[in-house]
Amino acid sequence: MTAVAIPHMEEHHDPEGSRFGMWLFLLTEILLFAGIFLLYAVYRFQFPEDFHYGATTLHTLVGGVNTLILLTSSLTMVLSIAKLVRGERRGAVVLLGATIVLGLSFLVVKIFEWKDKIGHGLFPGSEELMEHTAGENLFYGLYFGMTGLHALHVVIGLGVLAVMLCRIARKPRRTVRIPAPGNVALSLAAADGRELWDGVAECDPVQACCYPQGGQE
Repeated sequence: MTAVAIPHMEEHHDPEGSRFGMWLFLLTEILLFAGIFLLYAVYRFQFPEDFHYGATTLHTLVGGVNTLILLTSSLTMVLSIAKLVRGERRGAVVLLGATIVLGLSFLVVKIFEWKDKIGHGLFPGSEELMEHTAGENLFYGLYFGMTGLHALHVVIGLGVLAVMLCRIARKPRRTVRIPAPGNVALSLAAADGRELWDGVAECDPVQACCYPQGGQE
């Protein structure tokens, strides 16, 4: 009985297809969040005083710090990819770990923001909020919905980064596929855009324009 040689099957690797798929995914994200922010803008126009009041209860400094944290996490992610391309695996691992720490810091700050609002009864479905106007209910519903959806994306991204960190840490440089961390970097850049828009919502540019002293005329 003669043995039949089984040909070696090489692992399929299509970096261009992978990158194109990520761009398609980001396009769906843009459509999703664009619709949400359009909804926010419509209700902001419909209930200007209620949304103005809701914005005054948010901490713009905390929101600014969180935006800075997320932007810095994108910087460390890009630097990690640059290290990986040059074959500096240890530096890539350190910077990728820093990205994860920054992402966790973002979530911690966001949890404290939510805790403050929940402590004051300003969350969807609460008896306290039910006594407020319809516009304020819409504002806090959108606030928790938008920031919650954003936080969910960050949690998923941190899970992917954790898997990548383990792979890069234990495998030689030649076995690590660059497009994978590159695609995650694209996703983080989109998250930065969402956070900047969340910051716009929290700062309420209409308030800054129409009520520069922080009060209504």
